[in-house]
Amino acid sequence: MGKARPVRILIVDDHALFRKGVASLIKPMGAMQVVGEASSGEEALAKAIALRPDVILMDIHMPDMDGIEATRRIKADLPDVQVVILTMSDEDEHLFEAIKSGAQGYLLKGIDPDEFLRRLEGLGRGEAPISRLSAARLLEEFSRSSDAPTEVQAPTAGDVLTPREVQVLGLVAEGATNRAIATDLAISENTVKNHLSHILAKLHLRSRTEAAAYAVRERLLDAAEDKD
Repeated sequence: MGKARPVRILIVDDHALFRKGVASLIKPMGAMQVVGEASSGEEALAKAIALRPDVILMDIHMPDMDGIEATRRIKADLPDVQVVILTMSDEDEHLFEAIKSGAQGYLLKGIDPDEFLRRLEGLGRGEAPISRLSAARLLEEFSRSSDAPTEVQAPTAGDVLTPREVQVLGLVAEGATNRAIATDLAISENTVKNHLSHILAKLHLRSRTEAAAYAVRERLLDAAEDKD
């Protein structure tokens, strides 16, 4: 069996020193490869189309076009590319808009380098690169808003999910990683990934973040606590 192709990464930031620093962190990782850099939203769109990366690390504040608008346009043309916002902005508005625009993750530039690399590796396991604090703020926003994005509107969980899938979905909403879910339920990580794929398909959702938001809206966590 041949060696797996490395994950192709495009780094988008208007500061060259930061781009080079991130690239130097990723370079020793054999499973990842930086295939390009861009210094603006417009350039990011052009490079994404030309290079077809697997993952884009996207800043927000950039000239010509900000990272949120760039994410929206890139996802419209390349829906399979995974965009992770990497920014200094800790504002709720930017966090919410980034996820609504199609970003799979949201990380702050102050993150520990080792934790940053672990978060990137988690993308391949279907995990969302997002801090627990940001995830909690997202879920709170989605659960209290009657105008939540249409993509988190889905059939009732009890109608379409198995009891095990409901358990997995509840743990996802708590911010648990695939490994933690596997340990808690005494199943393999591959089984967790299979459950997540089935959950997304059955509920017509696109990402782990949407699934977590859905779980909060359906009060699956409250139901689990009532059973304890």
